[in-house]
Amino acid sequence: MFLVGITLAALGALFGLPETRERLHVDLAQQGDIFLALYLGVFASTIIVGPIIDSFGNKIVLTTSAALVVAGLLGFSVAGSFLVAMPAAFILGFGGGGLNTASNALVADLYPGQRGTMLNLLGVFYGFGAVLIVVASRYLLPVGIVLAAICTIAYLLLPFPPVKERVGFSLFASVRAAKYPMVMTFAALLFCESGNEAAIGSWTSTYTGSNSILAAYWGGLMIGRLLGAKLSASIRKERLIFASGIGSAIGTVMLVTSKSLLGAVIVGLSFAAIYPTTLAMAADRYQRLAGTIFGLLFAVGLLGAMAFPWAIGQVGLRAGMMLPVIGAIVIVVLVFVISTHKGER
Repeated sequence: MFLVGITLAALGALFGLPETRERLHVDLAQQGDIFLALYLGVFASTIIVGPIIDSFGNKIVLTTSAALVVAGLLGFSVAGSFLVAMPAAFILGFGGGGLNTASNALVADLYPGQRGTMLNLLGVFYGFGAVLIVVASRYLLPVGIVLAAICTIAYLLLPFPPVKERVGFSLFASVRAAKYPMVMTFAALLFCESGNEAAIGSWTSTYTGSNSILAAYWGGLMIGRLLGAKLSASIRKERLIFASGIGSAIGTVMLVTSKSLLGAVIVGLSFAAIYPTTLAMAADRYQRLAGTIFGLLFAVGLLGAMAFPWAIGQVGLRAGMMLPVIGAIVIVVLVFVISTHKGER
């Protein structure tokens, strides 16, 4: 997940540097298109890897995905135009999406009695990778490439738990999983949360003119995951997400209206627990096909991650940055709906 944090935060941090935009010769709309390519890659891999995990295990997904991250980071680091940056961003996202799905599914499978705590702790490493790439964006990209290469070799050599219940591989497995009760409600919640995280992570440095404010957001996210791990052990998951949704709306308003460092921290703290806690709730209810269910949830969620940054690039920063506020309000409504439906599968 450290590598996933680098993968998904790298472009937002690099576009905060004027030299990156000058090197690629892009305007705001094209910058939004590059973010769209990144998350389109994440979306495409997420659709595919869920059934692969349930059929063949996590090893093949983690190894291949880490290798694709190496290729994507290398491609973007040498890209000199918009046309070269687009496929590099897609490859980077494709690898990051596989790493994200496989690592979350593996942890949920290994810790069935502590899913909320462990998935929040896993998310800390995502925030740590994101913070480092933002703070040291001029220097850490080569380190990210080396780390991804090391992970590729490590995944290839390390043993992994065998598949518990081997099922026939089908690309339509995720589609069939959508018929399970409340699955699409969980997916809609992650649609809003993914959109919120992608919008803030992609555009904050451009909107505020400060990578420090973006780093404050990622730092808040990382600290929030640690707090979420502790809180999820003592309060209901629904209450944690409900409070987080309200906090994220307040923090986003502060960030958008005043470009506030404190607002960025509040947004990060509030966003932190929503994604992993929602996954833990879904894993509690749908245990048999964790990889496929997670793949579906990530895929629908990532539609939001694609749409929000792209929309902001099209309509302009001031109006577009209100999208995370709307998303936070919808999250609160969806949590209420989920909390009234107690059925498990």
